[in-house]
Amino acid sequence: MTDMTSNVSLEARGKKSIKAEFTVYFAIIFVVAIPLATLSWLLTTIKSGRLTGKGPLARAWSQARIITPMIFNA
Repeated sequence: MTDMTSNVSLEARGKKSIKAEFTVYFAIIFVVAIPLATLSWLLTTIKSGRLTGKGPLARAWSQARIITPMIFNA
């Protein structure tokens, strides 16, 4: 009979470290994306002459949500 309890704790530890690593990468990408998203938002606002629906922080958050999983899937 195989003891399955020993593998459970190793998998749980691995997922916790991946989640922590994901959070660190997400934070770094988010901080880097803020100035770029602000510039993009500012240029769009000037060009259209009105405020757009998404602000610079929402744009940076969206970019970080798109880019970070790409790093972990590669």
